[in-house]
Amino acid sequence: MPVNLLATPAAELFPVPGVRWGIAEAGIRKAGRKDLSVLLLDEGSVVGGVFTQNRFCAAPVQICREHLALHCGLTQGIRAMLINTGNANAGTGADGLMRARASCIALAQQLNVSPEQILPFSTGVIMEPLPHDRIAAGLPAALADARRDNWARAAEAIMTTDTVAKAFSKRITLGGASVTITGISKGAGMIRPNMATMLGFMATDACVSQALMGQLARELAEGSFNRVTVDGDTSTNDSFMIVATHQARHPPIESLNSADGRALKAAMLEIAQQLAQAIVRDGEGATKFITIRVEGGRSGQECRQVAYAIAHSPLVKTAFFASDPNLGRILAAVGYAGIDDLDQTLIDLYLDDVFVAQHGGRHAAYVEADGQRVMKQSEILVRVRLGRGDAVDTVWTCDLSYDYVKINADYRS
Repeated sequence: MPVNLLATPAAELFPVPGVRWGIAEAGIRKAGRKDLSVLLLDEGSVVGGVFTQNRFCAAPVQICREHLALHCGLTQGIRAMLINTGNANAGTGADGLMRARASCIALAQQLNVSPEQILPFSTGVIMEPLPHDRIAAGLPAALADARRDNWARAAEAIMTTDTVAKAFSKRITLGGASVTITGISKGAGMIRPNMATMLGFMATDACVSQALMGQLARELAEGSFNRVTVDGDTSTNDSFMIVATHQARHPPIESLNSADGRALKAAMLEIAQQLAQAIVRDGEGATKFITIRVEGGRSGQECRQVAYAIAHSPLVKTAFFASDPNLGRILAAVGYAGIDDLDQTLIDLYLDDVFVAQHGGRHAAYVEADGQRVMKQSEILVRVRLGRGDAVDTVWTCDLSYDYVKINADYRS
Protein backbone atom coordinates (compact mmCIF):
# COMPACT_ATOMS: atom_id res chain seq x y z
CA MET A 1 0.00 0.00 0.00
CA PRO A 2 1.30 3.49 -0.80
CA VAL A 3 2.17 5.74 2.14
CA ASN A 4 -0.58 8.33 2.62
CA LEU A 5 -1.15 8.66 -1.13
CA LEU A 6 -4.44 8.62 -3.02
CA ALA A 7 -5.01 9.20 -6.71
CA THR A 8 -6.20 12.72 -7.49
CA PRO A 9 -9.82 12.57 -8.73
CA ALA A 10 -10.12 13.26 -12.45
CA ALA A 11 -12.40 16.22 -11.73
CA GLU A 12 -9.55 17.92 -9.83
CA LEU A 13 -7.14 17.71 -12.77
CA PHE A 14 -7.47 20.81 -14.92
CA PRO A 15 -7.25 20.43 -18.71
CA VAL A 16 -4.42 22.48 -20.21
CA PRO A 17 -5.49 24.42 -23.32
CA GLY A 18 -3.44 23.20 -26.26
CA VAL A 19 -2.90 19.67 -24.88
CA ARG A 20 -4.84 16.47 -25.58
CA TRP A 21 -4.19 12.90 -24.41
CA GLY A 22 -5.28 9.75 -26.26
CA ILE A 23 -5.10 6.30 -24.64
CA ALA A 24 -5.33 2.81 -26.15
CA GLU A 25 -4.69 -0.88 -25.53
CA ALA A 26 -1.98 -2.07 -27.91
CA GLY A 27 -1.03 -5.40 -26.31
CA ILE A 28 2.60 -4.33 -26.07
CA ARG A 29 3.40 -6.86 -23.36
CA LYS A 30 0.10 -8.04 -21.92
CA ALA A 31 -3.41 -7.97 -23.33
CA GLY A 32 -6.20 -6.12 -21.62
CA ARG A 33 -4.36 -3.07 -20.27
CA LYS A 34 -3.97 0.49 -21.45
CA ASP A 35 -0.33 0.67 -22.54
CA LEU A 36 -0.18 3.25 -25.33
CA SER A 37 -0.55 7.01 -24.87
CA VAL A 38 -0.29 9.90 -27.28
CA LEU A 39 0.18 13.47 -26.05
CA LEU A 40 -0.87 15.92 -28.78
CA LEU A 41 0.31 19.55 -28.75
CA ASP A 42 -1.25 22.45 -30.59
CA GLU A 43 0.95 24.37 -32.99
CA GLY A 44 3.01 27.03 -31.25
CA SER A 45 3.75 24.94 -28.15
CA VAL A 46 7.32 24.87 -26.82
CA VAL A 47 9.01 21.96 -25.06
CA GLY A 48 11.92 21.32 -22.70
CA GLY A 49 13.20 18.16 -21.08
CA VAL A 50 15.85 16.34 -19.10
CA PHE A 51 16.85 12.70 -19.30
CA THR A 52 18.64 9.93 -17.46
CA GLN A 53 22.35 10.19 -16.70
CA ASN A 54 22.62 6.42 -17.08
CA ARG A 55 25.21 5.87 -19.85
CA PHE A 56 23.25 2.81 -21.00
CA CYS A 57 20.30 4.97 -21.94
CA ALA A 58 17.35 3.57 -23.86
CA ALA A 59 16.73 4.06 -27.58
CA PRO A 60 13.81 6.49 -27.07
CA VAL A 61 15.98 8.66 -24.82
CA GLN A 62 18.60 8.90 -27.55
CA ILE A 63 15.99 9.84 -30.14
CA CYS A 64 14.30 12.37 -27.85
CA ARG A 65 17.63 14.12 -27.40
CA GLU A 66 18.13 14.20 -31.18
CA HIS A 67 14.65 15.53 -31.88
CA LEU A 68 14.82 18.16 -29.14
CA ALA A 69 18.12 19.41 -30.55
CA LEU A 70 16.45 19.72 -33.97
CA HIS A 71 13.35 21.27 -32.39
CA CYS A 72 15.24 24.50 -31.67
CA GLY A 73 15.68 24.96 -35.42
CA LEU A 74 12.24 23.80 -36.56
CA THR A 75 9.61 26.42 -37.19
CA GLN A 76 6.88 23.78 -36.67
CA GLY A 77 8.16 22.51 -33.30
CA ILE A 78 7.32 19.32 -31.39
CA ARG A 79 3.72 18.25 -32.03
CA ALA A 80 3.33 14.95 -30.16
CA MET A 81 4.78 12.59 -27.59
CA LEU A 82 4.35 8.83 -27.90
CA ILE A 83 4.52 6.74 -24.71
CA ASN A 84 4.39 2.97 -24.31
CA THR A 85 4.56 0.82 -21.20
CA GLY A 86 5.53 -2.83 -20.88
CA ASN A 87 8.75 -2.54 -22.89
CA ALA A 88 11.65 -0.16 -22.16
CA ASN A 89 13.38 -0.56 -25.54
CA ALA A 90 16.68 -0.35 -23.64
CA GLY A 91 19.67 -2.61 -24.19
CA THR A 92 18.38 -3.19 -27.71
CA GLY A 93 21.20 -1.64 -29.78
CA ALA A 94 20.72 -0.48 -33.37
CA ASP A 95 17.54 -2.56 -33.70
CA GLY A 96 15.99 -0.65 -30.80
CA LEU A 97 16.78 2.68 -32.44
CA MET A 98 15.20 1.47 -35.69
CA ARG A 99 12.03 0.38 -33.87
CA ALA A 100 11.74 3.66 -31.96
CA ARG A 101 12.18 5.62 -35.19
CA ALA A 102 9.56 3.45 -36.90
CA SER A 103 7.11 4.29 -34.12
CA CYS A 104 7.77 8.02 -34.61
CA ILE A 105 7.26 7.63 -38.37
CA ALA A 106 3.96 5.80 -37.84
CA LEU A 107 2.57 8.57 -35.65
CA ALA A 108 3.96 11.33 -37.90
CA GLN A 109 2.11 9.80 -40.85
CA GLN A 110 -1.15 9.80 -38.89
CA LEU A 111 -0.67 13.46 -37.94
CA ASN A 112 0.82 14.64 -41.23
CA VAL A 113 3.92 16.04 -39.52
CA SER A 114 7.64 15.26 -39.65
CA PRO A 115 8.94 12.27 -37.60
CA GLU A 116 11.36 14.73 -35.95
CA GLN A 117 8.33 16.47 -34.45
CA ILE A 118 7.54 13.34 -32.40
CA LEU A 119 9.19 12.47 -29.06
CA PRO A 120 9.08 8.75 -28.09
CA PHE A 121 9.11 7.36 -24.53
CA SER A 122 9.16 3.76 -23.32
CA THR A 123 9.09 2.08 -19.91
CA GLY A 124 9.03 -1.55 -18.85
CA VAL A 125 11.24 -4.59 -19.31
CA ILE A 126 14.81 -4.03 -20.54
CA MET A 127 16.51 -5.98 -23.39
CA GLU A 128 13.37 -7.04 -25.22
CA PRO A 129 12.53 -5.94 -28.80
CA LEU A 130 9.93 -3.18 -28.98
CA PRO A 131 6.82 -4.44 -30.83
CA HIS A 132 6.56 -1.32 -32.95
CA ASP A 133 4.01 -3.00 -35.21
CA ARG A 134 1.59 -3.22 -32.27
CA ILE A 135 2.25 0.43 -31.47
CA ALA A 136 1.46 1.41 -35.07
CA ALA A 137 -1.70 -0.71 -34.99
CA GLY A 138 -2.84 0.94 -31.76
CA LEU A 139 -2.34 4.53 -32.89
CA PRO A 140 -5.72 5.04 -34.61
CA ALA A 141 -7.56 4.10 -31.41
CA ALA A 142 -5.32 6.35 -29.31
CA LEU A 143 -5.84 9.29 -31.65
CA ALA A 144 -9.60 8.74 -31.76
CA ASP A 145 -9.58 8.89 -27.96
CA ALA A 146 -7.67 12.21 -27.77
CA ARG A 147 -9.31 14.65 -25.33
CA ARG A 148 -8.26 17.57 -23.18
CA ASP A 149 -9.66 15.97 -20.01
CA ASN A 150 -7.76 12.67 -20.29
CA TRP A 151 -5.01 13.46 -17.76
CA ALA A 152 -6.24 10.96 -15.15
CA ARG A 153 -6.46 8.14 -17.69
CA ALA A 154 -3.02 9.06 -19.02
CA ALA A 155 -1.58 8.84 -15.50
CA GLU A 156 -2.99 5.31 -15.26
CA ALA A 157 -1.80 4.30 -18.73
CA ILE A 158 1.88 5.08 -18.04
CA MET A 159 1.99 2.98 -14.84
CA THR A 160 4.08 -0.20 -14.52
CA THR A 161 4.56 -1.44 -10.94
CA ASP A 162 2.89 1.71 -9.59
CA THR A 163 -0.16 1.07 -7.42
CA VAL A 164 -1.54 4.64 -7.62
CA ALA A 165 -1.81 6.98 -10.59
CA LYS A 166 0.22 10.13 -9.93
CA ALA A 167 -1.26 13.42 -11.14
CA PHE A 168 -1.55 16.94 -9.73
CA SER A 169 -2.89 20.25 -10.96
CA LYS A 170 -3.22 23.90 -10.01
CA ARG A 171 -4.09 27.33 -11.36
CA ILE A 172 -2.34 30.64 -10.78
CA THR A 173 -2.70 34.18 -12.12
CA LEU A 174 0.01 35.78 -14.25
CA GLY A 175 -0.35 39.28 -15.67
CA GLY A 176 -4.04 39.25 -14.81
CA ALA A 177 -4.62 35.98 -16.73
CA SER A 178 -5.47 32.53 -15.40
CA VAL A 179 -2.72 29.96 -16.02
CA THR A 180 -3.14 26.19 -15.67
CA ILE A 181 -0.44 23.66 -14.70
CA THR A 182 -1.05 19.89 -14.74
CA GLY A 183 1.44 17.06 -14.47
CA ILE A 184 1.64 13.28 -14.29
CA SER A 185 4.45 10.85 -13.49
CA LYS A 186 5.09 7.16 -13.06
CA GLY A 187 7.66 5.28 -11.04
CA ALA A 188 7.87 3.01 -8.02
CA GLY A 189 11.12 1.06 -8.42
CA MET A 190 14.47 1.53 -10.17
CA ILE A 191 14.31 5.04 -8.77
CA ARG A 192 17.30 7.22 -8.17
CA PRO A 193 16.58 9.63 -10.99
CA ASN A 194 19.72 11.77 -10.80
CA MET A 195 17.91 14.11 -13.23
CA ALA A 196 14.20 13.45 -13.37
CA THR A 197 11.98 10.44 -12.84
CA MET A 198 11.08 7.24 -14.62
CA LEU A 199 8.60 9.23 -16.74
CA GLY A 200 7.10 12.64 -16.03
CA PHE A 201 5.06 15.06 -18.14
CA MET A 202 3.97 18.55 -17.12
CA ALA A 203 2.11 21.11 -19.22
CA THR A 204 1.03 24.70 -18.79
CA ASP A 205 -0.75 27.14 -21.06
CA ALA A 206 1.67 29.88 -19.97
CA CYS A 207 3.65 31.88 -22.54
CA VAL A 208 7.31 30.98 -22.01
CA SER A 209 10.18 31.67 -24.36
CA GLN A 210 11.53 28.53 -26.05
CA ALA A 211 15.00 29.64 -24.96
CA LEU A 212 13.98 29.20 -21.30
CA MET A 213 12.38 25.75 -21.53
CA GLY A 214 15.54 23.67 -21.13
CA GLN A 215 16.68 25.75 -18.16
CA LEU A 216 13.23 25.56 -16.58
CA ALA A 217 13.11 21.76 -16.97
CA ARG A 218 16.55 21.40 -15.38
CA GLU A 219 15.73 23.66 -12.46
CA LEU A 220 12.40 21.94 -11.80
CA ALA A 221 14.03 18.50 -11.87
CA GLU A 222 16.86 19.65 -9.63
CA GLY A 223 14.41 20.80 -6.96
CA SER A 224 12.15 17.76 -7.09
CA PHE A 225 12.96 14.54 -8.96
CA ASN A 226 16.67 14.91 -8.18
CA ARG A 227 15.79 14.74 -4.49
CA VAL A 228 14.13 11.32 -4.38
CA THR A 229 15.31 7.74 -4.21
CA VAL A 230 13.59 4.40 -3.68
CA ASP A 231 16.41 1.93 -4.27
CA GLY A 232 19.38 3.87 -5.64
CA ASP A 233 19.05 2.46 -9.18
CA THR A 234 19.15 5.05 -11.97
CA SER A 235 16.85 3.92 -14.78
CA THR A 236 17.85 3.66 -18.42
CA ASN A 237 14.68 5.51 -19.46
CA ASP A 238 14.27 8.46 -17.07
CA SER A 239 12.60 11.38 -18.85
CA PHE A 240 10.93 14.54 -17.56
CA MET A 241 9.23 16.80 -20.09
CA ILE A 242 7.61 20.20 -19.74
CA VAL A 243 5.33 21.91 -22.27
CA ALA A 244 4.15 25.52 -22.57
CA THR A 245 1.32 25.98 -25.07
CA HIS A 246 1.28 29.82 -25.16
CA GLN A 247 -2.50 29.98 -24.92
CA ALA A 248 -2.84 31.98 -21.69
CA ARG A 249 -3.35 35.72 -22.22
CA HIS A 250 -0.42 37.23 -20.34
CA PRO A 251 2.80 38.93 -21.52
CA PRO A 252 5.43 36.37 -22.61
CA ILE A 253 7.95 35.31 -19.97
CA GLU A 254 11.45 36.06 -21.25
CA SER A 255 13.30 35.58 -17.94
CA LEU A 256 12.83 33.16 -15.04
CA ASN A 257 14.03 35.97 -12.78
CA SER A 258 11.11 38.23 -13.70
CA ALA A 259 8.15 38.41 -11.33
CA ASP A 260 6.02 36.23 -13.61
CA GLY A 261 8.94 33.88 -14.26
CA ARG A 262 9.48 33.33 -10.54
CA ALA A 263 5.77 32.83 -9.90
CA LEU A 264 5.40 30.28 -12.70
CA LYS A 265 8.53 28.37 -11.68
CA ALA A 266 7.37 28.24 -8.03
CA ALA A 267 3.97 26.86 -9.04
CA MET A 268 5.48 24.29 -11.42
CA LEU A 269 8.02 23.28 -8.76
CA GLU A 270 5.18 22.63 -6.32
CA ILE A 271 3.60 20.20 -8.80
CA ALA A 272 6.98 18.60 -9.59
CA GLN A 273 7.67 18.03 -5.89
CA GLN A 274 4.22 16.49 -5.38
CA LEU A 275 4.89 14.13 -8.29
CA ALA A 276 8.37 13.24 -7.05
CA GLN A 277 7.21 12.59 -3.51
CA ALA A 278 4.31 10.51 -4.82
CA ILE A 279 6.85 8.19 -6.45
CA VAL A 280 8.54 7.63 -3.08
CA ARG A 281 5.22 7.19 -1.28
CA ASP A 282 4.37 4.52 -3.87
CA GLY A 283 7.85 2.96 -3.75
CA GLU A 284 7.74 -0.78 -4.32
CA GLY A 285 6.77 -2.31 -0.99
CA ALA A 286 7.12 0.99 0.89
CA THR A 287 5.53 1.38 4.32
CA LYS A 288 7.30 4.57 5.47
CA PHE A 289 7.88 7.97 3.82
CA ILE A 290 11.14 9.43 5.09
CA THR A 291 12.44 12.98 4.76
CA ILE A 292 16.19 13.30 5.27
CA ARG A 293 17.31 16.86 5.95
CA VAL A 294 21.04 17.55 6.27
CA GLU A 295 22.01 20.91 7.74
CA GLY A 296 25.27 22.70 8.37
CA GLY A 297 27.19 21.52 5.33
CA ARG A 298 29.72 23.55 3.41
CA SER A 299 27.65 23.19 0.21
CA GLY A 300 24.31 21.83 -0.94
CA GLN A 301 26.14 19.10 -2.83
CA GLU A 302 27.83 17.99 0.41
CA CYS A 303 24.49 17.89 2.20
CA ARG A 304 22.95 15.81 -0.62
CA GLN A 305 25.92 13.43 -0.52
CA VAL A 306 25.28 12.70 3.14
CA ALA A 307 21.51 12.51 2.69
CA TYR A 308 21.80 10.00 -0.16
CA ALA A 309 24.28 7.86 1.83
CA ILE A 310 21.59 7.53 4.50
CA ALA A 311 18.75 7.08 2.00
CA HIS A 312 20.57 4.33 0.06
CA SER A 313 21.73 2.29 3.04
CA PRO A 314 19.94 -1.10 3.08
CA LEU A 315 20.66 -1.32 6.82
CA VAL A 316 19.03 2.05 7.49
CA LYS A 317 16.06 1.31 5.21
CA THR A 318 15.37 -2.12 6.71
CA ALA A 319 15.61 -0.69 10.23
CA PHE A 320 12.89 1.79 9.30
CA PHE A 321 10.74 -1.03 7.93
CA ALA A 322 11.12 -2.94 11.20
CA SER A 323 10.55 0.21 13.31
CA ASP A 324 13.86 -0.68 14.97
CA PRO A 325 15.65 2.40 16.38
CA ASN A 326 19.08 1.02 15.49
CA LEU A 327 20.12 4.58 14.79
CA GLY A 328 23.86 4.03 14.87
CA ARG A 329 23.32 2.87 11.26
CA ILE A 330 22.47 6.46 10.32
CA LEU A 331 25.66 7.78 11.90
CA ALA A 332 27.66 5.08 10.12
CA ALA A 333 26.18 6.21 6.78
CA VAL A 334 27.12 9.80 7.53
CA GLY A 335 30.65 8.62 8.19
CA TYR A 336 31.08 6.74 4.92
CA ALA A 337 29.39 9.38 2.75
CA GLY A 338 32.84 10.49 1.56
CA ILE A 339 32.98 13.97 3.11
CA ASP A 340 36.58 15.09 3.51
CA ASP A 341 37.81 16.12 6.98
CA LEU A 342 34.42 15.40 8.58
CA ASP A 343 34.59 16.03 12.34
CA GLN A 344 32.34 13.50 14.05
CA THR A 345 32.39 15.51 17.30
CA LEU A 346 30.31 18.22 15.58
CA ILE A 347 27.54 15.90 14.33
CA ASP A 348 24.04 15.96 15.82
CA LEU A 349 21.18 13.61 14.89
CA TYR A 350 17.44 14.11 15.39
CA LEU A 351 14.56 11.75 14.66
CA ASP A 352 11.57 14.07 14.35
CA ASP A 353 11.51 15.83 17.75
CA VAL A 354 13.82 13.32 19.44
CA PHE A 355 17.42 14.43 20.01
CA VAL A 356 19.27 11.16 19.41
CA ALA A 357 22.96 12.01 19.15
CA GLN A 358 24.91 15.10 20.17
CA HIS A 359 28.51 15.87 19.24
CA GLY A 360 28.84 12.44 17.66
CA GLY A 361 27.62 10.42 20.65
CA ARG A 362 24.35 9.34 22.24
CA HIS A 363 22.45 12.27 23.70
CA ALA A 364 22.28 12.08 27.49
CA ALA A 365 18.47 12.29 27.50
CA TYR A 366 17.84 9.87 24.64
CA VAL A 367 15.92 6.69 25.45
CA GLU A 368 15.15 3.99 22.91
CA ALA A 369 11.41 4.14 23.61
CA ASP A 370 11.35 7.67 22.17
CA GLY A 371 13.18 6.51 19.05
CA GLN A 372 10.83 3.58 18.56
CA ARG A 373 7.80 5.85 18.96
CA VAL A 374 8.96 7.86 15.95
CA MET A 375 10.06 4.80 13.96
CA LYS A 376 6.51 3.42 14.12
CA GLN A 377 5.13 6.48 12.31
CA SER A 378 4.31 6.28 8.61
CA GLU A 379 6.09 9.60 8.00
CA ILE A 380 9.45 10.34 9.58
CA LEU A 381 11.91 13.25 9.53
CA VAL A 382 15.63 12.53 9.93
CA ARG A 383 17.74 15.62 10.67
CA VAL A 384 21.52 15.56 10.60
CA ARG A 385 23.57 18.61 11.59
CA LEU A 386 27.15 18.52 10.30
CA GLY A 387 28.41 21.68 12.00
CA ARG A 388 30.57 22.67 9.02
CA GLY A 389 28.72 25.56 7.37
CA ASP A 390 25.34 27.05 6.49
CA ALA A 391 24.18 24.85 3.58
CA VAL A 392 20.99 22.76 3.85
CA ASP A 393 19.43 20.19 1.53
CA THR A 394 16.69 17.55 1.61
CA VAL A 395 16.15 14.11 0.08
CA TRP A 396 12.97 12.01 0.21
CA THR A 397 13.08 8.22 0.43
CA CYS A 398 11.23 5.18 1.79
CA ASP A 399 11.94 2.01 3.73
CA LEU A 400 12.90 -1.36 2.24
CA SER A 401 10.45 -4.17 2.87
CA TYR A 402 9.93 -7.84 2.04
CA ASP A 403 7.54 -6.81 -0.71
CA TYR A 404 10.26 -4.90 -2.57
CA VAL A 405 12.13 -8.18 -3.05
CA LYS A 406 8.95 -10.04 -4.04
CA ILE A 407 7.91 -7.40 -6.59
CA ASN A 408 11.29 -7.34 -8.28
CA ALA A 409 11.79 -11.09 -8.13
CA ASP A 410 8.51 -11.47 -10.05
CA TYR A 411 8.84 -8.40 -12.29
CA ARG A 412 8.86 -10.32 -15.59
CA SER A 413 6.27 -12.88 -14.56
